[in-house]
Amino acid sequence: MRASRLMSLLLLLQNRGGMTAAELASELEVSERTVHRDVLALSESGIPVYADRGRRGGYRLLDGYRTRLTGLDRAEAQALFLSGVPGALREMGLQEVAATARLKAAAALSPGVRDAPATAAQRFHLDAPGWFAPGDPPPPALAPLARAVWSDRVVTASYKERERTLEPYGLVLKAGAWYLAARARSRFLIFRVDRFAGVRQEEATFDRDPGFDLAAFWAEHAAAFSRSLLRTTVTLRLSERGVRMLRHVADPAAMEDALASLRPDGTVELAVESIGVAYSQVLRFGPEAEVLDPPELRALVAGAAARMAELYGR
Repeated sequence: MRASRLMSLLLLLQNRGGMTAAELASELEVSERTVHRDVLALSESGIPVYADRGRRGGYRLLDGYRTRLTGLDRAEAQALFLSGVPGALREMGLQEVAATARLKAAAALSPGVRDAPATAAQRFHLDAPGWFAPGDPPPPALAPLARAVWSDRVVTASYKERERTLEPYGLVLKAGAWYLAARARSRFLIFRVDRFAGVRQEEATFDRDPGFDLAAFWAEHAAAFSRSLLRTTVTLRLSERGVRMLRHVADPAAMEDALASLRPDGTVELAVESIGVAYSQVLRFGPEAEVLDPPELRALVAGAAARMAELYGR
């Protein structure tokens, strides 16, 4: 832990030319006293770091000195590619590895472009979770699963009261929820991470299938999952405005088939998850949609329309 901090301190001084003890303490998330001790340790090990006195003083490296400790190890190189998703890195326990990787990468840049990472960070930020939902703490199983994914280790996991042996291939963060793509008995499956009751990393490793594409597998799974929810079909007659609203009201997985079924009189067959979901969707159309089938849904919407007419007719 301290060795990593000393390296980070050294790279910070190399990248920025000079920093005060307070600035270093803030970057490294330690006390100023710890910074002073770390600087002394660097000096005693032969690193030419010295202190500037006065109001604008601080620590800096002797002009011309450059460390060669800029090579990324495997974990740092992998974490660097995730550095645009800081929340995900933090939840997987990789924030310190990624921070060291970014410092090493910055140290390797020429002085003229060394501020590029900070410039980009001030202009682009990815916030993955959806709106109006407080961020939940990461699931307990996430960190051990992330370590197993990085090291290609087999895990024994308890999932829905059943113990499974899994080969964890990858993790996906979707709308604030974590999912694991894993191979079990030669089949690739998706597991929701917060439903694992326990995870134990085994000593055994597994050989990854070179043809496995995590992004493509997830896209296919997500599309199939969305389609599987659409178990009911309703028939609507839409006005011209209702047809334009369809894309904003219907489930995206139902759009292609709905548009293909659209007739000149505005009649459309719309796949929905349930009558209850269809009821909510039809109400969003307001007077731009009429339910033709099933009768159960037509009666629900007619009842709602009658209550609204009474409410607004007072």
